[in-house]
Amino acid sequence: MAPLTGCDPFDRDAEPAPGPDPLAPLVNEALALAAAYREAAAAHPTLAGRLTPIAEAHAAHAAELARVARIALPSATATAPPGAPAADPDTALAALRERETTARQTATRACAEAPAERAALLASVTAARATHLEVLR
Repeated sequence: MAPLTGCDPFDRDAEPAPGPDPLAPLVNEALALAAAYREAAAAHPTLAGRLTPIAEAHAAHAAELARVARIALPSATATAPPGAPAADPDTALAALRERETTARQTATRACAEAPAERAALLASVTAARATHLEVLR
């Protein structure tokens, strides 16, 4: 007698396990940006008035993105930027501008690819990142 083969009546293998939420990298990026701004503000107290509100905005974006994606925020140590900020304030600002530009591009791509219910949030993040670039000039 041959073994029976056929369809699983419970269709257990029909759907693959869901992958990570596409917002997860943006959460991590926002947390890393917040940490970078905080470190630059601590290293250059004369810039703290400009940088601290941006750090807070990135932290708020990370929290909201994590809420929408239903993921836990990673620890601050897991998202800390590599190395210390530049010793020179102008160089530190240039480095933040470069990171912010990359982050704006990431958010723009994510917004274009997002379903409608997430597009407004991602558009807001993208707009904020563009505004941050203006503050860094």
